[in-house]
Amino acid sequence: MRGGRRLLPLLLLTLLRGPCRGREPAPGAVTCGSVLKLLNTRHSVRLHSHEVKYGSGSGQQSVTGVEASDDANSYWRIRGKSDGSCQRGTPVKCGQAIRLTHVNTGKNLHTHHFPSPLSNNQEVSAFGDDGEGDDLDIWIVQCSGTHWEREDAVRFKHVGTEVFLSITGEQYGHPIRGQREVHGMPTANHHNYWKAMEGVFIKPSMDPAKHDEL
Repeated sequence: MRGGRRLLPLLLLTLLRGPCRGREPAPGAVTCGSVLKLLNTRHSVRLHSHEVKYGSGSGQQSVTGVEASDDANSYWRIRGKSDGSCQRGTPVKCGQAIRLTHVNTGKNLHTHHFPSPLSNNQEVSAFGDDGEGDDLDIWIVQCSGTHWEREDAVRFKHVGTEVFLSITGEQYGHPIRGQREVHGMPTANHHNYWKAMEGVFIKPSMDPAKHDEL
């Protein structure tokens, strides 16, 4: 679980090369290709994953919420629903379909019709290999303006099952004691608001020919 801490600095250095990139979450839109942490605004925990599988349900890699702000296993990469559909540096639009890929394990944020282990809501897992999973990895960004702004709280609605990415506060025991359950809920409420926090934010390129899919 801690091995990813050594891999992350290499990724950040790669993303920061070039004059069109920055890492400070100054006001502006979240862009395709950015690597960031997501904070659940109700419970003040960050979306997290690690090489720990669920002991029930799908048995896939678990997704949780953690209070620590400096855990390298809480970084996610913003990608389009398919290769080429979210060019690097392009602002993410409200209503756009995206994938969230866990940086240190290469698995996508995923949900499906399995019960979550603590609350009996819908299980949320990390699925796939090297960023390639299936259609149940796709989420719609719900926000009120034109683009997903870094300062705004947004929702993520799952395309395949129409649930919202949520946390209601249930805590796990061993081996991930204190981490919160992440699950899907069928209704929009205060448990499913998320805000962009720490990360590497790719700035829009002035030259469209330089855009590429991350």
